[in-house]
Amino acid sequence: MTDNVYNKEDIIEKYREAGRILKIVRTEAADMIRVGNSLLEVAEFVEKKTIELGGRPAFPCNISRNQEAAHATPKAGDQDVFGNDMVKLDLGVHVDGYIADSAVTVDLSGNSDIVKASEEALAAAIDLMKPGVSTGEIGAAIEERIHSYGLKPITNLTGHGLSHYEAHDNPPVPNKHVEGGVILKEGDVLAIEPFATNGTGLVHDGSWAEIYSLIKKKPVRLPAVRNVLKQVEEYRELPFAKRWLESDKLEFSLIQLEKAGILHSYPVLVESAGGLVSQAEHTVIITRDGCEVTTK
Repeated sequence: MTDNVYNKEDIIEKYREAGRILKIVRTEAADMIRVGNSLLEVAEFVEKKTIELGGRPAFPCNISRNQEAAHATPKAGDQDVFGNDMVKLDLGVHVDGYIADSAVTVDLSGNSDIVKASEEALAAAIDLMKPGVSTGEIGAAIEERIHSYGLKPITNLTGHGLSHYEAHDNPPVPNKHVEGGVILKEGDVLAIEPFATNGTGLVHDGSWAEIYSLIKKKPVRLPAVRNVLKQVEEYRELPFAKRWLESDKLEFSLIQLEKAGILHSYPVLVESAGGLVSQAEHTVIITRDGCEVTTK
């Protein structure tokens, strides 16, 4: 399916509707993030409420804590509860494949300056966004604002384009100054997501993954693996959570599908020095003379 199934006005309205749904869900879910509350209950609330409001999850609800920057989502039966954590709540909603992506940091750790740094960096980036501006300029504004707090941006994570059933498309939007970059044009849809840290400013793959996506369809021989693949195909190329699948041979099947190059896993991303990480994110549509924030 391609964008030209719908006319331009229909597409913009679907992006807007995804953003409207996300705003409601994000507000209600953020209020649930309190010491002692269940991570799994928050994630399941987000995904259920999204569907109740007429959207679908564009990816599993990410709940990343402290040194985790992204890609953390509860496992099936997860018993973890919030402590004195810095919590990143990252949500994706799509309407017929047109995506809204937004994140907030709920600070239970007493480090509000780290949260303010990413929030102000996001605001500075949005203020610049219009046709003719380069992603390099946006990255410079993000970096400058975070540095003003004596902190570092996560430089090996970027914002990104959003397109039909594609949650991470071009162009990348850096969180630091880069020469050149991509020139924005009217109609571009992007997720801008600064990350601030008191660590090194780099993340690496953790040792566990609960999120996957389908990257290539191939025939598989074993019935159990075919059963899991059939479930996975429902999500197209969008990321999905392991806990969304049902199989008595789930771990085995996922390993086989990943080995065959059919699935890609997303390990939790961890700050390299164990620093605290905050995140702020909105989805924007570039307009003739500025931008429209669909998730604000």
